[in-house]
Amino acid sequence: MSRFWSPVVHELTPYVPGEQPKLAKLVKLNTNENPYPPSPHVLAAIKAELGDDADRLKLYPDPTGSQLKAAVARHFGIAPEWVFVGNSSDEVLAHTFQALLKHERPLLFPDITYSFYPVYCGLYGIDFEAVPLADDFSIRVDDYLARGADGVGAVIFPNPNAPTGRLLPLAEIARLAAALPDAPIVIDEAYVDFGGLDVIPTAVSLVKQFPNILVTQTLSKSRSLAGLRVGFAIGQPELVEALTRVKDSFNSYPLDRLALVGASAAMDDAAHFESTRRQVIASREALSAELGALGFEVLPSAANFVFARHPGHDAAGLAAALRERSIIVRHFKAARIDQFLRITVGTDAQCVQLVEALQEILG
Repeated sequence: MSRFWSPVVHELTPYVPGEQPKLAKLVKLNTNENPYPPSPHVLAAIKAELGDDADRLKLYPDPTGSQLKAAVARHFGIAPEWVFVGNSSDEVLAHTFQALLKHERPLLFPDITYSFYPVYCGLYGIDFEAVPLADDFSIRVDDYLARGADGVGAVIFPNPNAPTGRLLPLAEIARLAAALPDAPIVIDEAYVDFGGLDVIPTAVSLVKQFPNILVTQTLSKSRSLAGLRVGFAIGQPELVEALTRVKDSFNSYPLDRLALVGASAAMDDAAHFESTRRQVIASREALSAELGALGFEVLPSAANFVFARHPGHDAAGLAAALRERSIIVRHFKAARIDQFLRITVGTDAQCVQLVEALQEILG
């Protein structure tokens, strides 16, 4: 505490990011990074942007991110005016909370969800209500509609949800948006690319029909670019304009030159994207089966992680025992989920190491 702090700082409970340990021969399965490298076109684009003498680095990047907006628009078959880009989806979400989610009526989100949401509410002074998930950890749209249109200022949730990995069908999102036409509905799709083999269940398909839906995504997961910090939002232009007004009142140049060209190259390499996401999905299904054979209860996952608990072993103890073997997974101490482990899907070799370690620990 300090007498120099602004009053809001005293009241904040900051978000705690996943650990980035520096251990030898580490099997890192705690922060949902993609186990495979990004598209080779990413590095080529960055090298080309740098040139022989990196002379371009003395110049500011494009404040509008037009190249990246165009690449995102091409991927989804929409107009660039429907795209907003920012420094990670966390920054995009931060602008969204400030631009669209602060109203006289409360913001609703699940009681078990991305733990940054209540942090943003504290930072921006947003009233919120946490809506309990069902006993099977699914989101029930009727629980949100039960508040009535007069009781909901806005709604946000990840789809698939985090850290549970459970997916809400698009028909339910459409039902929610239709029943709350005056409330912004934000769908945080950090993991959606791992949701289906043939059809990715993104709510982008709903934004033309529903002017109140905004979809956010990140290039950190399915495009292996957690180190570049790039995210985007898709919605009708009036929603995008709100985010732009906040962005230009905060930081007009959120994405550097290298991030813009690298992210654009990643969005345009459909073959690499499709190959790596399918590898992760296949590994997830195999890992879920292996964990089930060891006696774990594994929630249905549409993400690049699994959420699992063992009825005979304490989750914190399992996480500690894995750490002793240089395998890091994520354990949350929150109510209802303190006996679960969130395990990132690694390479097949990493998954084998994990399963062998658990076999040894479980005895």
